Amino acid sequence: MKIIRTSDIKNLDISPAECVRWVRESFSVKKRAQLPPKNSIHPQGDDFFNTMPCLLPEEYHRFGVKEVHRIAGAVPALGSDFLLYDSSDGELLAFIDADWITAMRTGAVATLAAQTFRSSKASVYSFIGLGNTARATLLCLLDSEPDIMHKVLLKKYKDQADLFIERFSGFDNVTFEVLDDVGDMIRESDVVISCITAADGIVCDDISCFRPGVLVIPVHTRGFQNCDTVFDKVYADDTAHVCGFRYFSQFRQFAELSDVLSGDAVGRADDNERILSYNIGLGLHDLIFADKIYDMLKDRIPDLSLDRQTEKFWI
Repeated sequence: MKIIRTSDIKNLDISPAECVRWVRESFSVKKRAQLPPKNSIHPQGDDFFNTMPCLLPEEYHRFGVKEVHRIAGAVPALGSDFLLYDSSDGELLAFIDADWITAMRTGAVATLAAQTFRSSKASVYSFIGLGNTARATLLCLLDSEPDIMHKVLLKKYKDQADLFIERFSGFDNVTFEVLDDVGDMIRESDVVISCITAADGIVCDDISCFRPGVLVIPVHTRGFQNCDTVFDKVYADDTAHVCGFRYFSQFRQFAELSDVLSGDAVGRADDNERILSYNIGLGLHDLIFADKIYDMLKDRIPDLSLDRQTEKFWI
């Protein structure tokens, strides 16, 4: 068994554009993977432990399970671990610190959703919540579209916007503007990407702020339920993860992102449709990332023996 740390993954220097390609691959095998809905347990308040198992198609011979948690007051608040198995013999291949995987696959999925559902004229993006998920999303977007200029709107809050802008100082395909009001940001945006992990209510009550053609991507599903019943189309990465939403039965039109990518469902039909894309996060993405990373590192990291029994034993 290997122990794969975040530092090991960072040293691979995996490009954000490659992360988008991995996510696209994961959606291409979704119908053939075994992917039960995540199990969520809440110890207190908005804190959670989510367990996310997945079995890839036979040619991969990989099973994996991720545990991800968010605990208010912890540093960092969000953490995750991954167990990777060879599904052909049950061998535990690796224990992986999955914080990097979680952030980058989340950002890559949000980027793929933006590229799939945005209007043909989209150029202005607003980011609400400027933590690692937002950074990962913009990294994936800019790195996978180096020849496209992106304008990004940020909400002024303490020094967060300044730090966010500083992080992307090396990119020449993005400009930033800092605004004081969320409503003003949304009015000017073609794509609204929300990366807040907790919300007490609706982010923007005035539905008229969402102009024709807007795409809203609530990465952690919070704060945009007032859009559920009035937007033209709603998409998600998995039906089972959203069918319990309060307004699911009132979605005007619904399909999965994987079906749009495969051509089995219709995506955006015109530049006036207002679209909502819920990307809850799938163990499928984590497993594809873990499989790729394991193959890149398996000959570089020494084995850790668990001294398991190799014969049947009696208690």
